[in-house]
Amino acid sequence: MKKVLIITHSRDNICIDTVSSFIQEMGGEAIRFDVDRYPLDYMLTSTYRKKKWRVLLDDGSKVHDLDDAAAIWFRRSFNIGQGITEVLEQEYVEPSMGEIKRTIYGMLEALNCFKMERYSVYRRLDSKEEQLRVAERNGLLIPETCITNDPAALRSFMQKQGAPLITKMQSAFAIYRGEDEHVVFTNELGPGQLDDLETLQYCPMTFQEKLEKKLELRVTIVGREIFAFSVDSQKISNAGIDWRKEGMALLNDWQPYTLPENIHRSLMGLMDAYGLNYGAIDIILTPDDRYYFLEINAAGEYFWLDRLCDHAISRHMAAVLLGEASRRA
Repeated sequence: MKKVLIITHSRDNICIDTVSSFIQEMGGEAIRFDVDRYPLDYMLTSTYRKKKWRVLLDDGSKVHDLDDAAAIWFRRSFNIGQGITEVLEQEYVEPSMGEIKRTIYGMLEALNCFKMERYSVYRRLDSKEEQLRVAERNGLLIPETCITNDPAALRSFMQKQGAPLITKMQSAFAIYRGEDEHVVFTNELGPGQLDDLETLQYCPMTFQEKLEKKLELRVTIVGREIFAFSVDSQKISNAGIDWRKEGMALLNDWQPYTLPENIHRSLMGLMDAYGLNYGAIDIILTPDDRYYFLEINAAGEYFWLDRLCDHAISRHMAAVLLGEASRRA
């Protein structure tokens, strides 16, 4: 029986259970590793003895032998070491967290099996600038862009553009005030707001031309299969710049979409360049039918689209993990 190790956290959504059920239907075993429960509830041990490695994961109810795992799905690694501050004195927390993360990521890199994706690939994809460069090299249009912490450089870029810009962070940026989380979405930047950006020096941001939108596309690629969907985000004013602001209101408005062959080919070239077997890609289709690449996320969500295609995405995910469908080595 082929084993698939799923790296996630205890509050992840239903996609974990859905993929796990398909893995089991196909004769495999899904092993869930909630990293927020390590090390307080889980025990992880790697040993090398008599020229043989062995990796054991004790989840409190069963001990899993991971060294013969067929695949790893690195879905999420949120809240590693949760609760450690409650059992250690503060001076030990930071060095202990360092060892906790190195142990998990070291194990994931070291296991000799198929990985979707490697932790090192996730870290490479943190560079949104490289994403844009790789996308352009593969024939995709990208917005005119300025990534800077220099207010003067931004003013110059905006003056040359002569049109509104949008501004966004390169990461899932959120500000916490007490228990409240304030997510920083993509927003429009007008000339009157430039005077408020003197603090830009201390936190670089990404600025891009504001593209008119006919449709927004979310393209999910699993192995060598493409699942494309579109939504008219402009029908709700608050979703015009960033559809996620009205994600729930637009939930049932997504429709299957057929990509032109040249865009299909360019996206596959992008996946090949990174060696990715999973990618959630955001694209804008302008009123003159031009496709602009925005970004690719190797851990992007897809669960709301999965239900629109009878869970075909999760089913194919299971097949790729088990080696039952074409994948990039």
